[in-house]
Amino acid sequence: MKRSTALEGVFTPVAAQTTFEETVERLGTAIRLGLLPAGSRLPAERELAEQLRISRSTLRQAITTLVQSGHLVAQRGRTGGTFVTESPPLAEDSDSEPLGAEARAVLDERVAVEVGAVILACERSETEDIERLGELVDRMSEVSEFEDYRRADIRFHIGVAEAAHSPRLVAVATEVQGQMSALIARIAHPEYVLAQSNEQHRKLVSLLAGKECSRAVTLVRAHIEGTEHILGGLMPGSD
Repeated sequence: MKRSTALEGVFTPVAAQTTFEETVERLGTAIRLGLLPAGSRLPAERELAEQLRISRSTLRQAITTLVQSGHLVAQRGRTGGTFVTESPPLAEDSDSEPLGAEARAVLDERVAVEVGAVILACERSETEDIERLGELVDRMSEVSEFEDYRRADIRFHIGVAEAAHSPRLVAVATEVQGQMSALIARIAHPEYVLAQSNEQHRKLVSLLAGKECSRAVTLVRAHIEGTEHILGGLMPGSD
């Protein structure tokens, strides 16, 4: 496949911290913008993994996510491979940003609110706060339906604000989670994405318990950035 300059950017190395999420965003956005047209075939797995400088297992998980979201289809056999579906989700405006202005505003607010909540939770959380967060992580690991996962996920993020012992912050965190639900409802929810997200929840609880504020802030920022990549890759159309 002859590549344009724009398409060349799709196949450059991926950032190490969010390899899976950024791969989903790169490929999903390229499909939505028509850089990877309907019916086109992706490079072979080994070649693509080398170009992106990611592991083949990470690439497989990203491709599985995009198959489940309707962007890609995997075909077996001698002429098989991974292809863009014949009717992929397309952006309404091929020149638009991967995320519209309204979605970006919500995500920016989430960064400000949740990073602040984590800082205060590190300073103020008590044993019962940490225990409640741990219980919610366990619940997310046990449920099989996305609706059940999302309810516990909302409670977890609001629970971090509660651990900061700031009623006003809890109110703002609750509002942000409501806005996030409207965005998250627009994309597929592959099991791998949820499991990886919850593993970050579990690590965050451990860092809060140990009062490791700097590492907790770094983790929650990466957690939110991962969500941004997934939304950017899978969310159909523009706001």
